Amino acid sequence: MDGVEVAGRVDGRTARAERTRAAIVEAHLALISEGDLRPTGERIAERAGISLRTLWTNFKDMETLFEASGAEVLRQQDAAYRPVSPGLPLAKRVDAYCRQRARLLQLITPSARAAQMREPVSDQLHRNRLKHIDRVRDEVEELFAVELTQADQGREQLLNALVAASMWPAWSMLRYGLGLGVDQARAVMTRTVGALLAEVAAD
Repeated sequence: MDGVEVAGRVDGRTARAERTRAAIVEAHLALISEGDLRPTGERIAERAGISLRTLWTNFKDMETLFEASGAEVLRQQDAAYRPVSPGLPLAKRVDAYCRQRARLLQLITPSARAAQMREPVSDQLHRNRLKHIDRVRDEVEELFAVELTQADQGREQLLNALVAASMWPAWSMLRYGLGLGVDQARAVMTRTVGALLAEVAAD
């Protein structure tokens, strides 16, 4: 009986700790989404309804919080992701792919803008970005496998061009550099991705 009680207390503490960590991550991302792109520990703790000491008990520094928040952003992307069939004609694949990329890029825009400010001095934010790149690269390799094979020796260059056109820095340029609306930016992405692939498909 004592063992069961101890296990119950341990499980209870673990559950509370997980809820606290989740609340901290939620507070961090909420502040960022509201425009506070460099929220301090004090503001995050206040938003989460905890003490600053509790914040740093759960996360030893901002880097470990960036890791947890980055994982949550990826989870949100996964929940919103809908696979595009590689069996569709090329034009339909390009359209569906770019529509989805636009939707997901809009989803991560607040956290991406915040990360851009701090990444030069944060190894963890750089690792977070590499995870996003790897996911897009995997998707492009699967969805456009036929065209990448047709590219032959130019495969890697084509793959890199498609990934670059699909990432947040390119989206940021379209949306905030050129001031385009979401639909306009998506149309430019679709034209870029379509042109890169059409060149290969026409050979």
